Amino acid sequence: MTELTNSQFDDLFAGRPLMAIFRGLGVARSLELARRAWDLGIDVVELPIQSDADVEALAAVVEAGRAEGRLVGAGTVVAARHVELAASAGAAFTVSPGFDADIVRASVAAGLPPLPGVATATEVQAAMTLGLTWLKAFPASLLGTAWFRVMSGPFPEARFVATGGMDAANAGGFLAAGVRTVAVGSALEDPSQLPALAALLERVPVVE
Repeated sequence: MTELTNSQFDDLFAGRPLMAIFRGLGVARSLELARRAWDLGIDVVELPIQSDADVEALAAVVEAGRAEGRLVGAGTVVAARHVELAASAGAAFTVSPGFDADIVRASVAAGLPPLPGVATATEVQAAMTLGLTWLKAFPASLLGTAWFRVMSGPFPEARFVATGGMDAANAGGFLAAGVRTVAVGSALEDPSQLPALAALLERVPVVE
């Protein structure tokens, strides 16, 4: 099996405990919330691409982010065609809900580090055997914080991004459990959560 890598995330997520996800919001709202995230200090943004409108929004946010030195990735990448769309829109990386070695290879071939989803030890082991160290744990809120502590035993080199059901109320607990980055979405649409998210950005130490 050809060994691959997504070690680019070592730099991409370095010192970035939060990532923003904006799904199906269209160009204007996606741009508005992306700028809100960037102003708050959340540098990395993901836009899932499940429709032509999503791809248009991704391209718009990529362009806005490039002007400010921000990183924008494509999410819900579940087919080779999605990898092509992500690359054409200028995405910096791809994110998938599950682990698919063919999607991983296609993404690497396109020059986009892949972040595949995992939820079991079998999937973690398969991804790491392929050469990946950064993995998306999904759905994180259902897996719970204990899952990450348990996985750190057999897979100490695995670096997890927690996605699914994350907000200002539970993000801190997942980061304390060893998660490197927590992906939040609707929390950025709730003004009451913004101060708590900002506080997380200020107090979470960088993990090497």
